[in-house]
Amino acid sequence: GLFLSSTQKSILSGMTILSVVGLICKIVGALYRIPLAWLIGDEGMGTYQLVFPTYNMLLTISSAGLPVAISRMVSFTLARDDPRNARRIFRVALCLLSTLGLIATLLMLVMSPTLALRSGDPSTQPGFVAIAPALLLVCAMSALRGFMQGQQNMVPTAISQLIEQVGKVFVALPLAYFGMRISVAYAAAGVLLGTSIAEGVALLYMVVIYRRKRAAFDALPQNPDETPLAVRPLLKRLLSLSIPITLGACIVPIASFIDSGLLLNRLVDAGIERTSALGLYGRYSGYVLTLINVPTALAVAISMSLVPSISSAMARGDGKTMRRQSSLGLRLSFVVGLPCSIGMSLLSSQILSLIYHFDTPEALRVTAELLSLSSLTIVLFTVVQSTSGILQGLRKQRIPMYTLMAGVAFKVLLNYTLIGMPGINIYGAPIASLTCYTISMLPNLWYVRKYTGMKLDLKGILLRPALATALMGAVLALAIRLMPSGRLWTLVLVALGVCTYAAFALLTGALTRDDLAPLLRRFGRGRAPKKED
Repeated sequence: GLFLSSTQKSILSGMTILSVVGLICKIVGALYRIPLAWLIGDEGMGTYQLVFPTYNMLLTISSAGLPVAISRMVSFTLARDDPRNARRIFRVALCLLSTLGLIATLLMLVMSPTLALRSGDPSTQPGFVAIAPALLLVCAMSALRGFMQGQQNMVPTAISQLIEQVGKVFVALPLAYFGMRISVAYAAAGVLLGTSIAEGVALLYMVVIYRRKRAAFDALPQNPDETPLAVRPLLKRLLSLSIPITLGACIVPIASFIDSGLLLNRLVDAGIERTSALGLYGRYSGYVLTLINVPTALAVAISMSLVPSISSAMARGDGKTMRRQSSLGLRLSFVVGLPCSIGMSLLSSQILSLIYHFDTPEALRVTAELLSLSSLTIVLFTVVQSTSGILQGLRKQRIPMYTLMAGVAFKVLLNYTLIGMPGINIYGAPIASLTCYTISMLPNLWYVRKYTGMKLDLKGILLRPALATALMGAVLALAIRLMPSGRLWTLVLVALGVCTYAAFALLTGALTRDDLAPLLRRFGRGRAPKKED
């Protein structure tokens, strides 16, 4: 297909906006940890990391699935010219989410002494109190995000994410600095309070945008044949759509919640002395996983924008578009995931020494080996994400949930077994992750093929990106041998990797002109006045 339909263009540009911003947010998030670690020290980071998994788990439970459900139901009703019901869906969802958020916030405030004791460090209590309000704010905001995304408008979501991240930097870091004057615990609480404040500002922005777009939305033509939906069936539909997605989204936060307690103790069982085990764990979870998170932001963005497009193609009974979107999503996940995996794997020690400070060459070597292994999970994770997005759009949201659960169960099992072995120790963690995503990816691909009826075009989806990646890898491997080491040279190597991959991807046909058109248009016309759509 040479020509992209207008929906495909809007999906691609929605994707590009969300993925570019998601990427910027992940990068800011990774970079923000550097001055943070510098300000509050490893003890402060430890305190922060003790509070955060609990927040993350509560947040996921209360707001992961609902925005997706809202965006699907809204795009479905709008495809049938029924804005009145789209508005009703939004109102019901907003009430539901605000209630959930309020409950979560109150729970965290009331339980803060208990939570602090359970974390093994009573001084974390102010941290739990400081981040509690964020739960309510994010829940309310996610209803607004879902409503906008259902109208295929990804920009507000993207900008509100930017506000969250940038707000953290400008609010949380100064608060951490002042908190340090009292104690480490208050410094960590300052960082967490900064998160709450940033979420408040982002919510304010979403409300302003919603009010500005309201007149245009009210002016949409209403199909007189559509009757207003009653609240109870609406609530039931929202919950039945979102609970499987929420369960799916909870799997990873819950696993990391378990992992954090498990890894450290198993390292000690493997005969590593506790303080160096803590250092190993800190470098793996703090450095390696933070870096891996940067490219995976792209994956999440790709899968988020696949859901409404596939679901509206399904509402119209348009199998051809549905198959085309699905194969586009899959292809993009390999085109993005493969070079990220291989590039990061080859440049692991360069990237690490560019960003972080290591006390010994040995510490750098081990962390680089961990990053080399872990970065191979990027491509697997990207494919798992995009196949999940496709299956969610096809209303088969249970499948990706079950496959991920199977993967995570294996991961926890392997973590327990491998990390306790003296010969393997910390290297068990990336091996377990690789296994986890492979177990989840293969059945997902099979089901996508089964339910979309599309032929898996291996040449386009896998072989071309693989060829372009291999060529890039060869160029990089050569450049690493020829170039001197140093921070500036690392940046040169990264740029070289990106440019050579882009060139080879276009040459091998892994990327086509069509894929780039929305991007080029967006950056090509500069700051032209946008028409309200």
